[in-house]
Amino acid sequence: MKNTPPTSSSEHVTPPADSSQIKLLRALLIVTILADIGGFVTTVTGGYGLEFALPLGIFLLIAIGSLVALRRGISFPARVLLPAALYLMVTAFLMFPSGYGLHDINLLTYSLVISLASLTLGQPGIVAFTALVILAVFGIGIAEMRGILVSPTSALTLPVTPFIISIIVLAIAFILRALINLFNETLRRAQQSEQEVAKRNAELQTFNVGLEQTVHERTASLEKRAAQLQTIAELAQAISQVQNPNEIFSAASKLISERFGFYHVGIFLTDHDRENVVLQAANSEGGQKMLARGHRLALGTGVVGFAAQTGKPRIALDVGADAVFFNNPDLPDTRSEIALPLSYGEQTIGVLDVQSVIASAFSEDDFRVLGTLANQLAIAIENVRLLSEARASAKQVEEVYNAFVRTQWSRTNEKLGHAGFRYNAGRIEMLEPAADEGAASNSLSAGQLDPSAKNRGSVAVPVKLRGETIGMLNIEAHDPLKQWRADEVSLVEAVAERAALAMENARLFQDARRRAAKERMIAEATSHITSSMNIENILQATAAELERVLGGSEVVIQFNKDAA
Repeated sequence: MKNTPPTSSSEHVTPPADSSQIKLLRALLIVTILADIGGFVTTVTGGYGLEFALPLGIFLLIAIGSLVALRRGISFPARVLLPAALYLMVTAFLMFPSGYGLHDINLLTYSLVISLASLTLGQPGIVAFTALVILAVFGIGIAEMRGILVSPTSALTLPVTPFIISIIVLAIAFILRALINLFNETLRRAQQSEQEVAKRNAELQTFNVGLEQTVHERTASLEKRAAQLQTIAELAQAISQVQNPNEIFSAASKLISERFGFYHVGIFLTDHDRENVVLQAANSEGGQKMLARGHRLALGTGVVGFAAQTGKPRIALDVGADAVFFNNPDLPDTRSEIALPLSYGEQTIGVLDVQSVIASAFSEDDFRVLGTLANQLAIAIENVRLLSEARASAKQVEEVYNAFVRTQWSRTNEKLGHAGFRYNAGRIEMLEPAADEGAASNSLSAGQLDPSAKNRGSVAVPVKLRGETIGMLNIEAHDPLKQWRADEVSLVEAVAERAALAMENARLFQDARRRAAKERMIAEATSHITSSMNIENILQATAAELERVLGGSEVVIQFNKDAA
């Protein structure tokens, strides 16, 4: 059984006073002391006698003692002695020979006694002091009616007088009790409202603190997100301006490392045999060492090899505890790593490897942003590869076309039988091969003037057809000292270019006419041959048509004896 400390009787009568009650008692005591001092001085100087001065003096001493005790934290004397002393002083005034008993005006002071008791002791004080006041009223009334107390108004005291006064006292006590209950309820509601307001203020303050923290976190998150989006945009812009894969790799690794603050960023590509991933670019010092020695990993080895083999991202939040992690002495400070596959369509072409010196450094936002960067990087790599293949194909087509143009114009020159034409003094002359060789020896490069003194008034411009030179355009001025201006040379080049296109169109037109004539003759010959219904007539028609088409050739048609 748990022992409880003993409590005094006072603790059972009234609860301990709170701070508000102590303040009220202190104020009442100070007012009482000041009023008592005033009354005592007035009594002494006015010559009212010891019967008035003595109660006032005793009451003053009790009030001062209660105030001293209250200042030391003892509230019980003030709560009990203050209304009790006032009660005794009023009773003494009513009972002195100079008093008027139940007809004395001081009788009204009993209402102050009950009020004071209600303030200091609450409802128990009202009941107790109401009973004491009624007892005093009946005692004084009986004493007056029996002649024990004689006053100028004692003859007016009737047997009913104490009852009437007691009823009035009970009414006052009832009203005070109702007022106290109302005051206590109002105070309780006020305290409850104050507590609710304090609670709401605390909740509001907590909400404000949480809101500020949330705003700060959201702001930091938005700033980080904006920086990440800016990194994506800058990387996309940098990739779009770079056409060399090695430059793309280097720019991407440096940009990701600078913007995100990662320890190491490496880019791997899958080899042709799809057995290893080879490091192509890295930003860290250890990565440069790995790059210098041609670092590669087998598919399925480590975080990078796992991502390359499966085509799925791989995150190692603590590389020391991750079984898939492959220890790398060139990157000893790595604590967390993420490998994102570079996928184009259904094929994994490489891996973006990012490492940090902080454990669990990669958040969900980092995963999404790095995934976006990996997708853009994969698209850029594939675009560069397609561009390289397209350029190689275009170069090959250009070489084939140039060879075709050279061959066709060589045949055309052979068919023409002369080297070119010369326009001089309104006449057009054909150039003989010997003259053409001399002109070719004196020809100049495109747009260049002849540096020699004897040919100072000459300019030679190549006639080019889609980059292939098919001839030379030589112009000699009448003035051998003529200085050719740049606009004149540009004009000659433009004329040469249009002349080349016109000659090519003419050549193509002639070739088309020849092919059309050939097709027409073949069609006519075929028509004549197929019109016959026996072998001899068909053979005769075939020989005749070949002789007509080939012009005076001997045609022999002979059967193969071994055909049977």
